[in-house]
Order: sequence, then C-alpha cells, then structure tokens
Amino acid sequence: MSPAPTGPVIGPVPVRPAATLFTTAVATALVTVAYTAPTASLAATAEAAHLGAGGRTWILTGTLVGISALLLTAGSAADDHGRKRVFTFGVLLFAASEALAALSPGGAAYLTARVLLGAGSAAILAPALGLISHAFPPGPARIRALGVWGAAVGLGIAIGPVYGALVAQWAGWRAVGGGLAVVSAALAALASAVLAESRADRPRPLDPWGVLTLAAGTTLLIAGLAEGRTGWGRPAVLVLLAAGVLLLALFALVEAKVREPILDLSLFRSPGFIAATGGAMFTGLSMVGFMSYLPTLLQGVLGLSGPAVGGVLAIWSGLSVLAALQARRLAAHLAATTQVAVGLLICGIGEAGLYGLDPDSTWARLAPGLAVAGIGSGVLNAALARLAVSSVPAHRAAMGSGANNTSRYVGSTLGVAVTVAVAASAHPTAPGHEAAARALAAGTDRAIVVAAVLCFAGALLALASRAAESRRTGAAEGAEATTRERVPTN
Repeated sequence: MSPAPTGPVIGPVPVRPAATLFTTAVATALVTVAYTAPTASLAATAEAAHLGAGGRTWILTGTLVGISALLLTAGSAADDHGRKRVFTFGVLLFAASEALAALSPGGAAYLTARVLLGAGSAAILAPALGLISHAFPPGPARIRALGVWGAAVGLGIAIGPVYGALVAQWAGWRAVGGGLAVVSAALAALASAVLAESRADRPRPLDPWGVLTLAAGTTLLIAGLAEGRTGWGRPAVLVLLAAGVLLLALFALVEAKVREPILDLSLFRSPGFIAATGGAMFTGLSMVGFMSYLPTLLQGVLGLSGPAVGGVLAIWSGLSVLAALQARRLAAHLAATTQVAVGLLICGIGEAGLYGLDPDSTWARLAPGLAVAGIGSGVLNAALARLAVSSVPAHRAAMGSGANNTSRYVGSTLGVAVTVAVAASAHPTAPGHEAAARALAAGTDRAIVVAAVLCFAGALLALASRAAESRRTGAAEGAEATTRERVPTN
C-alpha cells in the first residue's frame, strides 16, 4: 500500500513544503551567486572576454537589465499560468545562459549570456515566494520559511565573489559559468520532480502594452544609468534616461487604463505595499548598489586580491545569512514594516562604521561596520520577504514578489551609478599610484556617507508607512465599533 501524500494534491505532484523551500532557496542563492561572481575579478574577466572598460560595467548591468525588465511580467505570468511552470523554465534558461557564457567566443556573446541570465533569474525570483506561500500556510511556519529564503539571498552573495575569484584563478573565467550551468541543470530536474503546480483561481489575459512599456522603460533607464558612469552630460545618456522615464510613465498610464494590469496600481494605496516596494528600492540604492561596487573600491584603495575581497565581504553577507535565519523571532514583537525600518537603520549604522578608509588601513578596519551591516541586511531581507507576500492578495503572491524584486534591482542599478559617481568625485592632488589611492579613499568615504543617508531615508519611509498602517487599522476598528453600537439589541 503506497503512503499518503504529505499535503494537498494539485495535479500529479503533492505539495511538499520542505522540498519546495529547499528548491526555491537553492535557486535564489544561485541567482545571487551568478550576479556577484564577477565582482571580485571584474577587470580580469573583462580582459579575458576581450571587453573594454565599458564592458566591465555591462557584465553586471546586463544581468540587471534582464532581471528588472522581466520580474514583474514573470510574476504575473506565474500567478496566471503556473508558478512551477515559470520557475522551471527560469532555471532551464539560467542553465542555458551560463552554458553560453562558458562557451562564448567573445565579448558580445558573453554579454548576451549575461542579459539572458537576468531573464532566467527573473523567472526564478518572481514565482519563488509564491511557491513558498502556497506550500506554507500563514503563520510561524511561513515566517520561518521566508526567513530561510531571505538567508538564501545573503548566502549567494557570500559565496559568489569567492567562488568567482577562485574558479577564475584556478580554471579560467569560462569555468565560472560552466559550474553554475551544471548545478542549475540538476536543479531544473529537481524542480520538475518535487514542486507542485499552483496558480490563481482566475487567470487573467496578457497585458501586452504593459509588458512592452515596462520592459522597454526599465531597459533604457538602466542602460542610461550604466552609460552615465562615464559622463552624465553626453547626449546618448540623456536620451536613454529621458526615454526610460517617459516609457515608465506611459507604463503607469497603461496600467491605470487596462482592465487586467500586470501591476494593480491600487496597491499603492496600501501602506504595507508602499513599505515593501519602497524598502526594496532603498535596499538596492543603499546596500546592494554600494556593496556591489565595494570590491572594486577595496582593490583600488587597499590593493586586495579578488579572493581576499570576497573573504572580507563574507563578513557582511555571512552574518546576513545568520540574521535572516533568526529574524523569525522578531515576528512576534515587530510588524514587518517596523522590521524593515529597523533593518535599514542597522544597515545605515554599519555603513557609517566603514567611514575613514585609508590606503594604510587593513581589512580588519572594515570588520565591525561590515558585521553590523550584515546583521541589518539579514533582518531586512527576511522582513521584505514577509511584506512581499503579505502586502498583496494571496492569489497574487508571485506578482508581489516580482514588484518587490523589481524595485530592489532597479534601486541596485541606481545605487551602483551613484556609488561610482561619488567615489570618482575626488581627484588626485599629485601624480602616482599612492595619490590615486588616497583620492579614491576620499571618494569612497563620500560614497559611504551617501549610502548611510539613503539607509536612514528608507527607514523613515518604512516608519511613515507603519504609522499610516496603524491609523488605517485604528480607523477601521473605530468604524466597526460604531457599527456595532448602532445595531439594536433585543
């Protein structure tokens, strides 16, 4: 006699909560590994792939283009046509793009692979939280699961730079993508076997104009931000930025007019949704964007090698993993919006602790600030995962995840652009390597101040959203009490 399934059955595969969490968490970690792997050896990878200075920028930006342009679309498609289907397709596309990166004959093919990698990553990230929320009912079990997912984000960031630097050093830059292609192909087979399908009860028709304007607008905006790092006044940069903003404004107009939008604009009336998307945006601006470029700054100021930089940053990302796993203990005491504010506040304090970097410093000088920022990042990642699911209707969990991650990655692109511009604002006072390093250290201090201030601004936005949420709840309870008083009793 065969054993009974472990959960409700949808189609041929039963819901397996533990297997679902493992599969989605590993895939999420792979996404952040793939994105951060080139950061500790960016110059060497660009040189080996025959890319110039502009190519270095696009190694990271290409992936952001694919992710940001398609996250919301992938989330909507997952809710309407099947979260497992979109997730599995994303893992397969991820594997194919990493294989293309490993086999690419030159820079153009490699950058194409990075854009496709972003598209596959979007199709992984958007359904992941929807799959988790379907497998775990609301309550402590779901909060723990979302904390594990948040920890997976930090784990991938911790592994990525070290993995990329060591593999590129020992086996060449092609092996970085080759290894990830093998792992992700195996993960696609696992996803097909263990994930149960889920979707909204009433699928919606495609919103083609919303998809087109969002994808084109985010692509042009990110391209403008990337190209602007070499000069913001150039006509090409201004045209890209203006066109991107115009298309995103058109996207908002389209979504307000169509009957079944991929993003329901009425959600922005909800303080929880504002805290979720705003918190994600400021996380990208102040943390992900700054930390993505910090390896380059540390190499230029302290002269650290790629593996050494990866090890130093593991202080931040490693502690974020531990903090995210323990953040579930805060759920009984703090609302998710308050937890976002606390996380951003701690991150800002940690980043401020990095101030004072000097070419004569050692890596140990950075350890306290990175440790504090890592704890804040873990608390923040767990809270954002909670809000991404709880701030939207249950049948739109993947769309909520897509909106949250879109904000995070667009913010990351802007954060990298701001970091690069501010760090380069200090000019050497004399010729020579030492003067250049000291100028870069001064610019890095300025970038640290900007990043910390952005963290504090994000915390204030979250607190304001929490206050609005409390007022709304109080007003609703007051109206309900008034209604009860008016009901006559026998």
